[in-house]
Amino acid sequence: MRALNLFLGDLYGEQRIIKDGVIPPELIYQGRDFRREIVGIVPPRGIYTHISGIDIIRDEAGEFLILEDNLRTPSGVSYMIENRVIERRILPEFFNKYRVRRVEHYPSLLLEALRSLSPRGKEAAEIVLLTPGIYNSAYFEHTFLAKEMGVELAEGRDLVAVNDVVYLKTTNGLQRVDVIYRRIDDDYLDPLVFRSDSTLGIAGVINAWRAGNVAIVNAPGSGIADDKAVYPYVPDIIRYYLGQQPILNNVPTYQMTNVQDREFVFDNMERMVVKAVSESGGYGMLMGPSSTPQLRREFMDKVLENPRNYIAQPVVYLSRHTCYMDGELEARHLDLRPFIIYGEDIEVVPGGLTRVALRKGSLVVNSSQGGGSKDTWVLAE
Repeated sequence: MRALNLFLGDLYGEQRIIKDGVIPPELIYQGRDFRREIVGIVPPRGIYTHISGIDIIRDEAGEFLILEDNLRTPSGVSYMIENRVIERRILPEFFNKYRVRRVEHYPSLLLEALRSLSPRGKEAAEIVLLTPGIYNSAYFEHTFLAKEMGVELAEGRDLVAVNDVVYLKTTNGLQRVDVIYRRIDDDYLDPLVFRSDSTLGIAGVINAWRAGNVAIVNAPGSGIADDKAVYPYVPDIIRYYLGQQPILNNVPTYQMTNVQDREFVFDNMERMVVKAVSESGGYGMLMGPSSTPQLRREFMDKVLENPRNYIAQPVVYLSRHTCYMDGELEARHLDLRPFIIYGEDIEVVPGGLTRVALRKGSLVVNSSQGGGSKDTWVLAE
């Protein structure tokens, strides 16, 4: 997380990593999530990715690998907490017997991190959670976190920017806002800077952020660091900024902008996972083993039309765990998403969201694709 934050600060600043030839400039400048509009803006305390969800898998050989870095608006933490609350209620004897570290304190960790960003100081911090509204698939999580932290849940229409200061509309008049925990994408955040047709964001919020009068969590522009085309360079990013070797390896990844990589992938499509670089939730993806020849041809055409928009990886058969399915115990594939909060220090919550592919044989664990979840225990030493 330190390396990725240094990377973002460099990209929107001096761009040393590009000048030193570590990352090709076209890879960044052609990325949909590189925001030229915020070049030169330094967020509070230089932190871009205050909340992250890093997806970890275990392959057939038993090696742990980093699958993805989710740095924009990672979701699922409410399921992690609710799973734990339910398990404590129905299996109290296990928690009495084993020293299972807590995850329920996540909202207090998050609240402390948000307060630390306030331009008027911790004690005066007024925080809102910005939601797209009730029709968003993660709205339950938005309401859950706002309630647990004791902060206002607001939509864009509830906020207004006046003279580079953001205010919440209340029955008692305008109330200044210091920190916005936003759960909407960059494109919809400010119609004066990004999409002019957005009705979800706040007109003028980027200017208020630029002036240092409000903090935005996560910072706009963070998405370029979890762009799947940048993902293969993360080990180089760690070495460049920290002078350290990565602790965990990446999944081998083929760049579709590389002709040799592309030809190899096309010759082996039935053994590959092809992913759109800016998509999430299991969308925009081809699972080679379960695909049809026609679908593979369609994806080849998409790749040839826009090679920068795709990467490919060999199929990794994720580790499995026992699930109770229709009265039977059966194995299902899964991955682990630990959550990291970057405030005054970096806190890794001792647990995480274990996502489970509920369909037999499926390798797609995303909840938006019908996946489930499991409580995950980290034991105290």
